[in-house]
Amino acid sequence: MKKTTTGRKVFVVFNYIFLTLLALSCLLPILNQLAVSFSSSGAATAGEVGILPVNFTLDAYKYMGSKPAFFDSLLVSFERVLIAVPLSMVVSVLAAYSLSKQNNEFGARKYYIWYFVIPMMFTGGLIPTYMVVRNTGLINSMGALVIPCAINVFNILLLMNFFRGIPKELEEAAQLDGAGHLRVLLSVIIPVSAPVIATVALFFIVNHWNAWFDGLIYMNSPGKYPLQTYLQTMVVSRDLMAMESIRDVRNSGVISDATGKAAQIFLAALPILMIYPFLQKYFTTGIVMGSVKG
Repeated sequence: MKKTTTGRKVFVVFNYIFLTLLALSCLLPILNQLAVSFSSSGAATAGEVGILPVNFTLDAYKYMGSKPAFFDSLLVSFERVLIAVPLSMVVSVLAAYSLSKQNNEFGARKYYIWYFVIPMMFTGGLIPTYMVVRNTGLINSMGALVIPCAINVFNILLLMNFFRGIPKELEEAAQLDGAGHLRVLLSVIIPVSAPVIATVALFFIVNHWNAWFDGLIYMNSPGKYPLQTYLQTMVVSRDLMAMESIRDVRNSGVISDATGKAAQIFLAALPILMIYPFLQKYFTTGIVMGSVKG
């Protein structure tokens, strides 16, 4: 058995401490918002809430049930994810499969690589992008939230590098059985690429779920805002929830701006928190194996 050196032990201990502190720094704000959402208005306004609720109450969530604007924006975000993620995955997998070929199989590969990489480094800017979206008639439609960001070059490169690491013998065996490129992709490449596909899908889900700026500039009516745009306008402009306390008539409970916002923010983060544990086992494998080949 290989002997562990003192330096190695110190390094491992330091890593555990550092990663634990990093995890706590990410987790504590979520716990604080959850505690605030379950706390009384007075405790939240006075800043008395830490990671445990003070004067536990469900008033904020009962109030949320009477806010159709929140649930309308929640449905817009779900619709966006359900449309955008499959579209982005199909485009990314097809592009990555083509770019994963050797130069003798796909002679123009090097030109297409630069065609993808250069826009990743130098974008056209906000105003040209907005003009393209407006002139194509996508303003105030779901297409404005889905089509402009359908391609993510980083994710394509991640998929491409993973595909290039798959043994060529698998593909050649399928081709000997008469399989074309589409059959090889569907029957050979995709089944053995579950880690990187799950990782890229998670990236797309998080990106689309957390995006707020495109909803703000492309949507003309607040009723079509995705959830994060709704929350951003609520937090910044304070138009969607006034600073003064709001009385819940049904049970005479009182909620403040702080508890109402905390409830909405936690509910907005909940879908991603529920999805991530199911994809986490693929995440590290997909990132590592998709990054090692050029």
